Amino acid sequence: MKVSPAEPFKIVYSILNHEYLGYIFEAFVVQLTSQGDFSFQIQNISSKNIKEFRSGLDTRDFELVKLIDDIQQDAVLKKYNPKKLNAVDFFLKVYDPQKGDKAVQETIAGYLENCKSRILERLDGKEIFIMGNDGNPLWKPVSWEPEKATIRFHFIRNEDNTHYFPTIRHKMQKLDFQYKNAFLICEDPAWLVLDGHLYHFEGNVDGKKIKPFLAKKFIAIPGQVEEQYYGRFVAPLIASYDVVARGFEIRNVSSVPKTILTISEYSTANPKKSTVLFQDSEDVEVLEEEDNDVTFELSFQYAGFSFHYDSFAHASSVHMEKRGNEYFFNKVKRNIETEGQHVRTLKDMGLNIRNGKVQMPKSEAFGWLQGNAIALDASGISVRQNTADAKRYFLGYSSLDISIQEGRDWFDINAKVRFGEFEIPFIQLRNYILNRKKEFLLPSGEIAVIPEWWFTKYSEFFSFTESSHDDDDQLRLRMHHLALVQELKEDNLATAVISRKLENLRNFQQIEPAEAPHHFQGILRPYQKTGYDWLRFLKQYRFGGCLADDMGLGKTVQTLALLQSEKEGGADRPSILIMPTSLLYNWQLEASKFTPDLRVLLYTGTNREKDTAQFDHYDLILTSYGIIRLDIDLMEDYRFNYVILDESQAIKNPSSIITKAVRRLNSAHRLVLTGTPIENNTLDLWSQMSFVNPGLLGSQTFFRDEFQVPIEKKGDEEKTKRLYNLIKPFILRRLKSQVATDLPEKVESIQYCDMSGEQEKAYEEAKAYYRNLILQSIDSEGMSKSQLVVLQGLTRLRQLANHPVMVDPEYAHDSGKFEDVLYKLQTVMSEDHKILIFSQYIKHLDLFRHYLDEKEINYAYLDGATRDRQEQVESFQNDENIKIFLISLKAGGLGLNLTAADYVFILDPWWNPAIEAQAVDRAHRIGQDRTVFTYKFITKNSVEEKILALQRSKKQLADDLISSEEGFIKSLTREDVLNLLS
Repeated sequence: MKVSPAEPFKIVYSILNHEYLGYIFEAFVVQLTSQGDFSFQIQNISSKNIKEFRSGLDTRDFELVKLIDDIQQDAVLKKYNPKKLNAVDFFLKVYDPQKGDKAVQETIAGYLENCKSRILERLDGKEIFIMGNDGNPLWKPVSWEPEKATIRFHFIRNEDNTHYFPTIRHKMQKLDFQYKNAFLICEDPAWLVLDGHLYHFEGNVDGKKIKPFLAKKFIAIPGQVEEQYYGRFVAPLIASYDVVARGFEIRNVSSVPKTILTISEYSTANPKKSTVLFQDSEDVEVLEEEDNDVTFELSFQYAGFSFHYDSFAHASSVHMEKRGNEYFFNKVKRNIETEGQHVRTLKDMGLNIRNGKVQMPKSEAFGWLQGNAIALDASGISVRQNTADAKRYFLGYSSLDISIQEGRDWFDINAKVRFGEFEIPFIQLRNYILNRKKEFLLPSGEIAVIPEWWFTKYSEFFSFTESSHDDDDQLRLRMHHLALVQELKEDNLATAVISRKLENLRNFQQIEPAEAPHHFQGILRPYQKTGYDWLRFLKQYRFGGCLADDMGLGKTVQTLALLQSEKEGGADRPSILIMPTSLLYNWQLEASKFTPDLRVLLYTGTNREKDTAQFDHYDLILTSYGIIRLDIDLMEDYRFNYVILDESQAIKNPSSIITKAVRRLNSAHRLVLTGTPIENNTLDLWSQMSFVNPGLLGSQTFFRDEFQVPIEKKGDEEKTKRLYNLIKPFILRRLKSQVATDLPEKVESIQYCDMSGEQEKAYEEAKAYYRNLILQSIDSEGMSKSQLVVLQGLTRLRQLANHPVMVDPEYAHDSGKFEDVLYKLQTVMSEDHKILIFSQYIKHLDLFRHYLDEKEINYAYLDGATRDRQEQVESFQNDENIKIFLISLKAGGLGLNLTAADYVFILDPWWNPAIEAQAVDRAHRIGQDRTVFTYKFITKNSVEEKILALQRSKKQLADDLISSEEGFIKSLTREDVLNLLS
């Protein structure tokens, strides 16, 4: 019969005994009579209909109904019955006495206990009943007792056994609860229903300790098992409860806790490493070094009794002793607040103790100890080593104090390394850190473990230090490691005394202006003057540098200004400037224009005079990389003022003959000039920077492990930043967009071209063939051994995207791109503009040469085989009848000034956008007064489109880390190749 919410009603809570779930609750609303008594109109209430009765409910009722819903049979089935068995099958299966699922039973019981505990603590003042066997929810009323009961456990030790039983008191009266049909409605914590009263207990009593005695007077513990029982059961009981004993003694102990942090070796199956310990030059000992973890264990000592930390520890802990046939239980009152404070202190120090222990790598652990030794002592936390460990470790405070002083040509390093009372030679520690040797034998026989953070913070610093020529024990650092010194200083890892002038190198705009050379014929633009000041500053400190300004910003002019200032400053040795052969004439012209006072020798040609004595009569020697390679045996003994490399990416390969040759040249100063310091990978940078500042980036092996692999293989941004900081003071790179604001606009656009029908057919056939060939090679040989076939396939597809006749001379049909380029070419020519046309394929240029020859259109032409290079350039620049300049990208991307052009066509995408940008900069450079329009022609649905996307994904360092064809292919993964051939 339904209850009307419009009439008086009351909510009640009834306890019922479920066959499987045990004691649970249900909620009901009961209609009241006119006298205010309960009627027979009773209705279940749940979250579904509770809002109908909100007028007679309070906030707690809403909470209680929700919690009671969660323990109903349907809710339990929904939560723990994933196979959707019906209720009967589920309970018969899970609660079968022989085959039941104990784990599920325990999980359900734990869930219900938690819910019931929350329900019971909210029932104060509510109407509570026990449900009758007939389902009557109002069968027997229960009173919720607000005052908590107390429990005491009694032990009586006899000759043969020990009797054990509890007593319960409530309001100072003993409760007679045994054999009274009492029951525990909740066991964790205990809630007891007795004679219509609902009791709960002080201290969250475990109901399992009461349950056996509801129908039993006592439990007898046989004498033969009493020691085991006392240790496992009685001692924890004494710690948590009030216990009265007869036959053994319980002592109460109270003292101030002492906090102990114990470090122990954690044995693993890792093999031992043999470590050489350099005690001095004559005494070498070998220590077996294990790369094991160690364990920190937290304990608290009270008056000689030690207890491991437990986050659930009671206010007391018990230590049992047996002397003869007598038992003593020492009940130690623990200061849980102090213990918790020390745990929080350790956590604040970075040691996250859980369950009393924490495990970590040995060097990390000792690094933590070293960093917190003083704080631990101040906090009253003692550190000890497990006495069972074979090795004895030094646990005290260690320090590494480094001071760096700027000298004339070096940074002098003074350092003190201390482990407690022992001072260790600094040079000795350097060897350990460089070789990642972590264990150091002290004179006391203890082993000092070098903290991990010393390896992290100082390994790079030590890698660059060198022994003094005068004192092998004295270390020094080359002056060009300024950035490293500044970082150590800023991170408080070393003290350093550096002149303000040298500090300014880090931000070259702060460098003091130098006087411009008097006889320089021209005006240096503001940014060029800043570059000149930077070059002069480098010279003062004998630093080498890389001038890496954008193409067209005047690296030539800045360099000539420096050389002119050297002449005016009284330099008594000539400088040598080395470049690709194609740039010799351009440098000669620029020198005659801007620095006519310089005596310049063009050292080139087969009939050159191979006598270095002639250099004494000149200020500047211009020569090529090829000549240096041939004449290095002759030239290496000659002392130059400056060795300057133009287009220094020529020495990007450290193992090439040219690189090895230029390194042998003897000079006071070194500079390199390049618009692309990185073409293939970071090793390009190492090769060039190691030329200008030997040792700046360490050995090639060090650089590979420390920078190249982490940056290129792992994308390590932190390493990229570290590398940038090291080279930053010695590379000056300005973009045209930043400094040459007076240059006209540069408009770049991509022209997408459709393939013709026959061209598309040829392309798709080739793509299918090479896709199968390449993937078969990758799957069988691996990516690294398949690079040649990948390069061949991609090259063939790129040529087909341009014009199939480049692959098949018999091809007699048209090309979509070729037609589009011709159309755009005719349009631009009709508007009286000059055009640079770049391609990396000479075959592609030949197609346009043939067309222009047929149409009798004049043009200039340049590739690697062109002999009259300068004549072609001047013809295009000065002859109004020549509107077109066909240029091979490799041969014409450097050193040319072609400002007569205001249109640039890139016929095929280069793997490196920076190379394309250099080509555009032939026209968009100082001297250009018109907007430069660049068109990049891309064949749609071809590998060219994919290359554009892949270029962007491969960018890493500088503007583009993977830039050349070779480097690009090496960087490809199987997925990249699949995408290119899709």
